[in-house]
Amino acid sequence: MNDELQHLRNLGKTSAQWLHAAGVHSLADLRRLGAVGAYQAVKMRGFRASKVLLYAIEGALLDVHWNELSAERKAALLAQLTAQSPAVKKTK
Repeated sequence: MNDELQHLRNLGKTSAQWLHAAGVHSLADLRRLGAVGAYQAVKMRGFRASKVLLYAIEGALLDVHWNELSAERKAALLAQLTAQSPAVKKTK
């Protein structure tokens, strides 16, 4: 099977499987959702993805290794993720 996602930089078999399970099947789907949206879709399916997947997806969209993303870009992704995530009550 020719899997377009596995041919993108930073995305391997497991991340591609998670994305497929979340309804993301192509680069066009990734572009439509953006890194944060695709990451959230994976997390909503119950996969225990780390923030590295968020950075990997962003790197795939930009065709750069995720480790080459600037600290500022990573912080912006995390801020966007926090802003778009449902509020979570914190208990003491």
